[in-house]
Amino acid sequence: MSAIHQVLLAGGAAAYQVPYSLRFRYSNNASLSRTGVVSPTNDKVFTWSGWVKLGLPVTSALDYGELFSGYTASSDAGFGKIRVSNSVSGVPSISVSGWATNYKITSAAFRDPSAWYHIVVAIDTTNATAGDRIKIYVNGTQVTSFVTSNNPTLNQTMGMNNASTAQRLGLDAPASSAYHYDGYMAEVNFIDGQALTPSSFGQTDSATGVWVPKKYSGTYGTNGFYLKFADASAATATAIGKDSSGNANNFTPSGISVTSGVTFDQMLDTPTLNYAVWNPLDTRGGAVPTNANMNPGVGNSQGVRGTFGVTSGKWYWEHTLVTASLDYVVGIGNQNPFGIYLGSNTDSVGYFSASGEVRRNASAIATYGTWNTSGKVVGFALDQDAGTLQIYVDGVSQGSAFSHSLTGTIFPMINFGTGYGTPVGAINFGQRAFSYTPPSGFKALNTANLPTPSIKKGSLYMDATLRTGTGATASVSSLSFAPDLVWIKSRSAATDHGLYDAVRGVQKQLESNTTTGETTETTGLTAFNSNGYTVGALAQLNTSAATYVDWAWKEGVTPGFDIVTYTGNGTNRTISHALGAVPKFMVVKRLDTGNGWVSYHASQNASPATGYMYLNSTAGFAAASTMWNNTAPTSSVFSVGTNSETNGNTFSFVGYLWSEIEGFSKFGSYTGNASADGPFVWCGFRPRWIMIKDATAANLGWRIYDTVRETFNVMGGGLEAADAAAENYATSVRGIDVLSNGFKIRVSASGVNGSGTVFVFAAFAENPFKYARAR
Repeated sequence: MSAIHQVLLAGGAAAYQVPYSLRFRYSNNASLSRTGVVSPTNDKVFTWSGWVKLGLPVTSALDYGELFSGYTASSDAGFGKIRVSNSVSGVPSISVSGWATNYKITSAAFRDPSAWYHIVVAIDTTNATAGDRIKIYVNGTQVTSFVTSNNPTLNQTMGMNNASTAQRLGLDAPASSAYHYDGYMAEVNFIDGQALTPSSFGQTDSATGVWVPKKYSGTYGTNGFYLKFADASAATATAIGKDSSGNANNFTPSGISVTSGVTFDQMLDTPTLNYAVWNPLDTRGGAVPTNANMNPGVGNSQGVRGTFGVTSGKWYWEHTLVTASLDYVVGIGNQNPFGIYLGSNTDSVGYFSASGEVRRNASAIATYGTWNTSGKVVGFALDQDAGTLQIYVDGVSQGSAFSHSLTGTIFPMINFGTGYGTPVGAINFGQRAFSYTPPSGFKALNTANLPTPSIKKGSLYMDATLRTGTGATASVSSLSFAPDLVWIKSRSAATDHGLYDAVRGVQKQLESNTTTGETTETTGLTAFNSNGYTVGALAQLNTSAATYVDWAWKEGVTPGFDIVTYTGNGTNRTISHALGAVPKFMVVKRLDTGNGWVSYHASQNASPATGYMYLNSTAGFAAASTMWNNTAPTSSVFSVGTNSETNGNTFSFVGYLWSEIEGFSKFGSYTGNASADGPFVWCGFRPRWIMIKDATAANLGWRIYDTVRETFNVMGGGLEAADAAAENYATSVRGIDVLSNGFKIRVSASGVNGSGTVFVFAAFAENPFKYARAR
């Protein structure tokens, strides 16, 4: 096994490693097939397990992503398939279908291209319980929400495991060329005669809470097979299509290449070593990456970013120009909106194919060799520790490393100018062999090479809990930490929010949606415990049979959260905090009645300390230098001015302050486009909790999303910090997809995606991207 695969579980234990995957290119009609299936152990009971990383987006009702299918006759008993499909639900759903019957189509949308999913389908038509005859699991969890749910009849044979069945991966079994899959598969197991759970193929890493592969150790049955795609010596059934179960149920490849170069389809990109690809959720001008997101798919005035962003380290990748181009531009950029081409503004650097110029802010900062002929390989050596970039063409340095002068998180990028057609290029972030040896110390863009985050599992410092009211004292004991801030909101009723913190003490309540001051509620939150908290019978927090969501945070330097109390003096001053880093988000509340929740967000304005927003209001940014004394916070203090709402003389205040912790919290902004294909927002983690606010005008009152209330995409949020209303999940406000590396706006509604509007957000992690699964 390659040294690049010698990694451990986050907890330090030896991990099972999946060394290879196989790329299925839609453009090449890629598939694997096996014909002449013999009499099965049981044609009514079987399990398919596979790890998949999605490529070409499923965007229309005619698109299919065929994972596995079997065909012997044109009937439900003679044909079956597992796919990622858009045909019925309107979103890419996992489905199990027969010839005429769609059995199960998930409500969830599966369209995260940046990480891996584990999909298990267990079928047992001998089960007396009809609803248990087909079970679908994703990342170790059973799917229970379906837009379509039909059940096979008792003891029905299923076409995926019949005698004489033609079985295929990546293609509809009747071999219809329209129904190909685009993406990657790894560690594919088919178990004939057993309906198994995911625990046979995976396990939870205790240090991260993430579902990871483990080797299947059971029996396979007559028609069972195990495809690990380890032998790339030939594109044959006994090499890349070899069955490693011991049954010799080999698969014949079609449209699969094992010839070195840009079409090589055996990949190092696996569920235990995730690599960067082009991100089809983060494009400009309608670009559609292809070939499992390794070709950018850019045309006139189009562009795309990579799925990895970095703030430190030394990184190397290559781009091969497959067809000649007059105006191809490759380079790097941050996450600010695309310019017309790379290098047209201060947020990107672009290397032009025809002129050889390297541009930033519309000016040439260097002139290198041209590379506008077919087969040219451009190599990038990005040193984020030094802030430099060095460029190579066919392995030859084009000059000394230069300062790229970009701020923030840096991404690989590509785009194409206007009026020059659609060239073809192929990226390589290390998932196949590089054409040229990277410079010493530079690494491939994969998750093993990402820095180890200080917080591997977000639920150790922030979590969300669902609860049904009892009308009597009740305790929550499911947290992995002793909380210092608990924020409670009824989901089912229009009641005020309730916030309690350990610094002010139990029973001391505030309400984020009102200007009401601190009240003592003897039956409110009555105890902070080592693994949760206790609430009394206060109707606002614990009405019998009402439903609630509770959000909790732990204070400390590690999670970047501090609770500060102080007494105002009415003069310009500083207040000490204990973060040891600059706060990016602050909320201050005067504890008497009639004063708002004054917030500071580092992205609320070009000069955020010149004004404020209210957490308890729908209003956007307002100028008032007296709030923060027109002074940005530092790593040790924040400033307040003479305004009575942040520093009224003799009044008591509480402040909640957060700094940004890489891989755990993010406080940023994005610009809306009023499209259902809204902005992609990089966080560097899979979020657990997100709050969004229009920073420019009166709009929704700090809309809150979390993955405990909605466990799958698309998420609606349905609660607002400034509003007492119960949850609202109307179609028009179903807002976002939570992803392995951030979130994607999926609604055109002005409250989260007004055209040209700047929105600020606060987000906290479920898992850092280094470990995260696709959602």
